[in-house]
Formats: sequence, structure tokens, C-alpha cells
Amino acid sequence: MASPAERPHDIVLFGATGFTGGLVADYLAEHAPDGVRWALAGRNPGKLEQARARLAEAHPERPSLADLPLLVADAADEAGLAEVAAATRVVITTVGPYQQFGAPLVAACAAAGTDYVDLTGEPEFVDKMYVDHHATAVASGARLVHACGFDSIPHDLGAYFTVEQLAAACGGTITDPVRMRGVVRAGASFSGGTFHSAIGAFSRGKQMKEAYAARRRAEPRPEGRRSRAVAGKPHRDKLLGYWLLPMPTIDPMVVARSGAALDAYGPDFRYSHFAGTKTLRYAAGGALGVGAMAVASQVSPLRNQLLKRIPQGEGPSEQRREKSWFTVDFVAETVPASGRPVTVRTRVSGGDPGYTETSMMLAESALCLALDDLPETSGQVTTATAMGDALLRRLQDGGLTFEVR
Repeated sequence: MASPAERPHDIVLFGATGFTGGLVADYLAEHAPDGVRWALAGRNPGKLEQARARLAEAHPERPSLADLPLLVADAADEAGLAEVAAATRVVITTVGPYQQFGAPLVAACAAAGTDYVDLTGEPEFVDKMYVDHHATAVASGARLVHACGFDSIPHDLGAYFTVEQLAAACGGTITDPVRMRGVVRAGASFSGGTFHSAIGAFSRGKQMKEAYAARRRAEPRPEGRRSRAVAGKPHRDKLLGYWLLPMPTIDPMVVARSGAALDAYGPDFRYSHFAGTKTLRYAAGGALGVGAMAVASQVSPLRNQLLKRIPQGEGPSEQRREKSWFTVDFVAETVPASGRPVTVRTRVSGGDPGYTETSMMLAESALCLALDDLPETSGQVTTATAMGDALLRRLQDGGLTFEVR
């Protein structure tokens, strides 16, 4: 097997014929630097050719797109996926739900020493991939980076940015325990893929707990430090002025894993994750809506009806996406044994979270792994651990705002 530096492609995009995959392809077509060797992969040769033709027509300033390489492989074709992984340095995949379709590609990349990025927000899938493939990836040198879209880059890199600001306010190093909360607000349509993944997660509560427990048994703890995701309680945040509702997403777990991997987060780091609303009525409505969806996901006929209402592979119009937005507010405070605490407040903000910004974040993550000088890491790692400041700069150049409030 050729070493990554000798492979014919820098990046392969798997799932380029889907809605989100098409947006990632558009971003790469417009923003990938000259000389980056990238290709499209999928199971249908005809649709791949149509995707390539669309890119060439949409970007006539880049005539090389007409000759973009096409790789044919099905998500369940282990031999074909092995060939794809062995032909590139980085694989991007938008093919989900990942619990259903994602494992063979992760296995292929771990075995081939190929870096991997995806959009998953499925905790069970991420935990199973750690147990099954982390050790293989460590041995091969592959970096397996899940959750490189709205799940969970604004939260993971936002917490990373906030820790940097808190450290500066503490004189350069955090020596006391840190309590941080992240509060998400958005005005946008969520993707069909995200909806299907969420319904799948709600319907697999037992399996999700088992996968989490298996990972806890296999994953080492940081020595002399602690980092935890702590479930908060509904309440009104006087500092931010929002009613807070705990969010049962993958994001706090990703943030806590970055905190465990990086000493900069201090000796005892705790993170809580919330949705923020301006009124109690909206907070109560959100809680009821999530609860009803969770209950419905347990009943097969109701679950199937929900999935039919929002199909995968479709998304809002460009005009609708242009009106969408998100913010994530972070508040971090040290808890010293003596003396006064230090508090820092930051915000990450951007446009349409589910599609436009997600496709940018995923593409920039792949470009960062392929092109940038990064810390030495391998195995299953978070975006903050694998890419840190380099990805933070790329996200800012891509249009996200990271600011101190």
C-alpha cells in the first residue's frame, strides 16, 4: 500500500451526488487551492458524471473540473472502499445515517492510514467506531475525525477558542477548575439527514448506552486531570438573558473529549450544553416537542411516518439558506480555591448552519488535514485536538465569527 504522500489524490469526496455532498463539492470547486488533487466517489457512475458536469458548468473558471477523477464504490462494498481509502490522503463522507452506512468506510480508512472526516451527530456510531477502529488508526497513523459540521465544530472550536481567551485572562495558564456552558440559538431548516439521524438515535437508547459504556471501558482517562460533560437543568440565564434547555446532542461529549486530550483546558473542566430561547413559552414548547419526537421514535409506525415527512437528500432553497443564521454563546468561569473567579464570554456565529456553513466546515476540515502543519495525532480525535488553531483560522476565513463579548 502506498504511503499517503505517494497516493494519487489528496481528498476524495464520498457522497458527492447527494444534496449536502453537492454543496461540499461546490465549496471545493471554488475554494480548493490550485494543485489540490481531489476526486468524487459514489456508487452510481451516471450520477457521478452528472455531478462532475454540473461542477464544470458552474465553475468555468476552473476547466480542470471537467476531468475530475471519479471513483465508484458502494457504502457496503468493503473491497471498493479499501481501494478508495488507499488512493487518497483524506476521505470526506456525507453518506448517512452513519450508524446504518458509515462503519465500512471508517474501517477502510483506519486500516489504510487515511484521514477521515464526516458530518455525524450520532453518539452510538462515534463510540462504536472508537472501540472498533481507534487502535488500528493509531497504528496506521490515520486521523478519524467525526462531527465536522454543525455537529460539532462551532461548539468544539468555540469552546477551544473560549479556553484560549480564559487562559489569557488568567495570565497564560489555567490552574483552577473551569465551568463552561454553551448556548445555541438558530433560525434555520435542519437537514433530512440530521432528522433521520436524530430519530434513529432516539429509537436506539439502549444500544447507545451500551456503546457509551463499552467506550468508557476501553478509553483511557487523562492522568491528574478531569474533563466531563455535565447535564444542566432548565433555568433562566441572567447573564445571557435566555431560558436554557439542556440539549441531548453529541456536542457536549465532543467538547469534553477535547478537554480530556488537551492540558490547556485546565485540571478540572466541565461543560454543559443548552438551547437558548427568549421566553419561557418557547423553552417549554421545545421541551415538549423533543419529548414527543423521542416517544414517537419508539413506535415503528409513528417513526416511519416521521421519516417520510422529511426525506433525506433534500434541502432548502438557496434563498432560504441565505436567511438562516446561528449563534453559540459560551460563558467560562474559573473556580479558584481562593481569590476571585475569572469569567470570559464569547460567541461563535454564522449563516445557515445545516447546509451552507456545514459544507464549508467539512470541506475546510479536509483541506486542513491535507495541507496544514498540524499536531502529531492519530486514532479517533476531535477537531480541536487534531486541528486546533489551524482550523480556527480556516473557519474565520470561511466566514464564521469568533468573538469575545
